Amino acid sequence: MRSIARFCGQCSCGCPELFVDHDAPAERQVVITDDFGQRVEMSLDQFGSVVEAAKSGALDGLALVR
Repeated sequence: MRSIARFCGQCSCGCPELFVDHDAPAERQVVITDDFGQRVEMSLDQFGSVVEAAKSGALDGLALVR
């Protein structure tokens, strides 16, 4: 797996991180890990949908939801 981004970056305590694993099956090539050892796996197309939603502003209100 190749690390693409670390979402905290201020420590080495296992911050959430985004990986791409081109050797995994197509539906599991994008991996997001959290600092508790859990992971989410999705296809590049599914992740692309998340990126497009972020770019369009559709996710902007999420920071306000609690």
